[in-house]
Amino acid sequence: MKTIAQATLLAASLTAASFASAQSVRVEKNMSLELAGQIASATVAACSAAGHNVTATVVDRAGGVRAVMRADNAGPHTLEASRLKAYTSASAKNTTLAMMEGAQKNPAAANLVNIPGYLLLGGGVPVKVGNEVIGAVGVGGAPGGHLDEQCAMAALDKVKDQLK
Repeated sequence: MKTIAQATLLAASLTAASFASAQSVRVEKNMSLELAGQIASATVAACSAAGHNVTATVVDRAGGVRAVMRADNAGPHTLEASRLKAYTSASAKNTTLAMMEGAQKNPAAANLVNIPGYLLLGGGVPVKVGNEVIGAVGVGGAPGGHLDEQCAMAALDKVKDQLK
């Protein structure tokens, strides 16, 4: 009986150790520099084709900047606005336009504007592989956040075959 109890205890501890080991290392998809550059370039091109001078910033899943592209004649404020929109979108895993609209309609969500680094203006769009957010693109400079978002969505449509 003592041997069975010892064997059970040993098996349980080995299972727990193996489970803990499996949980300590994670494998995550993330944004490559090449993909980030393609998204930034396609975003600026989409806005330029519509007559808007913008900056596009692409961040990885942790909000770290991977690529920035600023169109000729884009205002200096567009650099920081695009970065903050990308960071906000990657962090919340949502578009900044949807977050802005939610904050306007829901008093409890209005406090999101108090989170350091968050910018609740349209133009931040998550980059996803399936349902997994691997980064985001932020756009600043078009005359309206909805137009910034349209440029980002057009760019993501161009690279959709790489997001699998």
